[in-house]
Formats: sequence, C-alpha cells, structure tokens
Amino acid sequence: MIELYYWPTPNGHKISIALEEMGLDYEIVKVNIGKGDQFNPDFLAFSPNNRMPAIIDHDGADENGSSGQRVTIFESGAILLYLAEKTGMLMPQEMQAKKAVYEWLMWQMGGFGPMLGQAHHFNHYAPEKIDYSMNRYSNEANRLYGVLDRQLAKHEFVAGDSYSIADIAILPWTRTYQRQRVDIDEYPHVKAWRETLGARPAVIAGMKKGAEWREDLKNLSEADFAALFGTKS
Repeated sequence: MIELYYWPTPNGHKISIALEEMGLDYEIVKVNIGKGDQFNPDFLAFSPNNRMPAIIDHDGADENGSSGQRVTIFESGAILLYLAEKTGMLMPQEMQAKKAVYEWLMWQMGGFGPMLGQAHHFNHYAPEKIDYSMNRYSNEANRLYGVLDRQLAKHEFVAGDSYSIADIAILPWTRTYQRQRVDIDEYPHVKAWRETLGARPAVIAGMKKGAEWREDLKNLSEADFAALFGTKS
C-alpha cells in the first residue's frame, strides 16, 4: 500500500494519475494546503519542503532490493521517477528514449510548472493586480506552451512516441490555461494532446481525486492566505 499525501493541485494530480495508470494500491491522506496541513510536524518529518505531494511506500525496497521496506519520497518529479522504476511502467528502457523523458520531466519541474503557477497566481489570486507581473508570467506561459506545441507537432507524446511520466507531469498544469491568459486554440497540437490524454480512464480517475475538497483559495482567511502564499497581504 502506498500513502499519497495529497491535495487536488497540478502537482498532486501528477501522482494520482500515475498511481491510477500503474494500477498500484494507494490511499489518499488529505493535506489541506488552505488550512496549513503542510506545516504539520509529522508531515515535515518526511516532506521537509512543506509541500505536497509526498508518498510513503510500505512495500519499498532497501539497498539490497529486499521488499517490504518503508520508503518516503517528497517532490513530485522524484515520486514519478521512483514509481516508474518500481513498476517498470511509463518509462522507456532504451537510453535515448529514457533521456528524452528525463529532459521533458525536468522541463516541467524547472519551467512549465513554476511559470504557469506564477501566471495563475498573479492573474487570479493576487489581491493586487500588477500589470508587470501578470504580463511577465503570462508571456512566459505562452512561450512555454509554444515550446510544447512544437514538440507535439513532431511526436504523439511529449517525449516521443510513447506515453510516459513526462506527459503525466505536464498535463495537469494545462487544466487552468484560461487563468494563465493562454488561448489554447493558438496551440493546436497541445489542444489535441490534452483531448487524447483527457479521455484516458486513469487520467479521468486521477484528476477527480479530491475534487470534492476543492475550494476557491481566494476565499481564504487572511491568516490562511498568508500561510499558503508566504505573504501578509
């Protein structure tokens, strides 16, 4: 059994989708980021960056390959790599193909996710609408969608011809493209890829996890807003 410490955000959805695709048994432990659960000392003990998702695999392997060990992992990209290695799924074995998955996973972790998150924040959540910030991050979001669109013009999936953890890492960040000030029709290959992946049963199931908990974070109390976004505003 895997415990998934989770809230229904793009980073959380990456792992719920992957677990569904891999057919692994898991249970969700709610980490309500709007109420500060990510600062709970018990959670920080194995997720020191006070961010979800994180997992505890109660059937992990030790350094000798023996199973049944308790393994904890934080950071969504690290979790995806761990699960791919554990199952032998959603990761090609040929080195050049594997390299491409690594590249696009790192692209998501280092750019696509952070920049889209900032675009979403300044366009939707920020209490003060600052044109410079909104334009800066929305322009970068559109540049990154262009990079993705050109890649998908050449390949069926992000890292090549096979569906992989790179697709799973990137897809959830496109869910709220409107709030990023992105016109998805300008990126037809991304649009088609989203529609293809969005029809997969595991993607549907993973994206629905915790949907009943979703709330508009703009309605948080001042204290909860400050805890979540690191601001006193």
